[in-house]
Amino acid sequence: MFDQALVSAENGMLSTKEMISKKGRSSRLGERSKGFLDPGATSIYFILECFQKSLFSVT
Repeated sequence: MFDQALVSAENGMLSTKEMISKKGRSSRLGERSKGFLDPGATSIYFILECFQKSLFSVT
């Protein structure tokens, strides 16, 4: 079940690469923000990935 959440988080993170930022600090970049991963989505993915690794290392 957690594996599915991690896959969804990764897909969500990767889907932000082609978006143009409309909120936050990068919104002032306009078209130039396209081609970069959203830092919030990337952070959440890495947090979930580390959480999963720590779960499996304990059991």
